[in-house]
Amino acid sequence: MPNSTDNVTSADNQQERLKMIGWIVGFVDGEGCFSISVFKNRTTRSKFQVFPEFVVTQGQKSLASLEAIKNFFGCGAIYVNRRYDNHKENIYRYCVRSFKDLKEIIIPFFKENQLKTCKKKDFEILCKAVDMKLKNIHLTAEGLQKFKDLKNPQRLIRRTPILSEKIESELYSDIQM
Repeated sequence: MPNSTDNVTSADNQQERLKMIGWIVGFVDGEGCFSISVFKNRTTRSKFQVFPEFVVTQGQKSLASLEAIKNFFGCGAIYVNRRYDNHKENIYRYCVRSFKDLKEIIIPFFKENQLKTCKKKDFEILCKAVDMKLKNIHLTAEGLQKFKDLKNPQRLIRRTPILSEKIESELYSDIQM
């Protein structure tokens, strides 16, 4: 999480840290996304890759907010999605894709500092997916189906092969596949 060089013993620094935590939770509630993608990948043993991800997206004018979040967590990267349409600014994405960083930094942070909107459910799905991946459930066809079923646990297991799918929280916390 924050750099160990930060002096968190002073009251001022503790107050600033608490403000930052609240700001991040609120910002992610509004602009964050927890997603799980399943892609065909011929180089893997199961021929599919499970890809959990935490993302916060902003326009170029708000790039400093993504940099603040990245600096707070001390992991992830910021990517630019160049715009060539009628929009005036590029879109930037702060992404944490490292399984280790998700497991050791992002998930513990949001378990301790709970989201307030329905994105909390999206986060819980991400937690389940990370735990399942840790247990190597994704290495079998039945296991891959379980990742798909995270979106809708009531869905029957299909016998058709999995194609590229994504479970993702949107700006308004909808999960779509």
